[in-house]
Amino acid sequence: MSDVLAELGSLRIVPVVEIERVEDAVPLADALAAGGLPAVEITLRTASALDAVRAIADARPEFLLGAGTIITASDAQRAAEAGARFLVSPGLTPTLAAAVRQLDLPFIPGAVTAGEAMAAVEEGWDLVKFFPAETSGGIAAITALAGPFATRGVRFMPTGGIRPANLDRYLASPVVAAVGGTWIATAQHLRDGDYAGITERASAAVSAAQQSGVLAS
Repeated sequence: MSDVLAELGSLRIVPVVEIERVEDAVPLADALAAGGLPAVEITLRTASALDAVRAIADARPEFLLGAGTIITASDAQRAAEAGARFLVSPGLTPTLAAAVRQLDLPFIPGAVTAGEAMAAVEEGWDLVKFFPAETSGGIAAITALAGPFATRGVRFMPTGGIRPANLDRYLASPVVAAVGGTWIATAQHLRDGDYAGITERASAAVSAAQQSGVLAS
């Protein structure tokens, strides 16, 4: 596992954020770091996403900066050029696999079925994104899916529908390396400039993980 993925695994919670305004990027990173989560997956769902990645990469090079919603080889290339340190996709295709391998960046492909997990393993990846987590069966589905892949060391990063109320159920699973947290910094929080609230939610998530015993204090 790469150093970046190991660091994400040590955090256990990776904020997943949709950014509409570039000017929110660096304050977002600072707010997350202040709350104990110096990492983010910026989804490529807005016109400003790549510029936001670039802004954080330039201003906070030590930050664990990722780009998500990587669908095509072009997405991967542009995210890498913008300064992303890891890439996340909701799925996996042979074309995308080949492109990411050329970039030599940590990559987390998506898998919610046995066939998709097999494709990821075949391409050489053993950490996969499980999205959308709750509507795809939640932790029960992840536990069942992980069974056939136990000897391969496959682990999961579920995202989608995870909230403080169910966070501990996911993090308690030995096959969950980390979770993607969309509740920590939503598009509305950023529109409102609620950086203090983002710090509070990040800190609360870290505290919850520590109290449940899945994260060292």
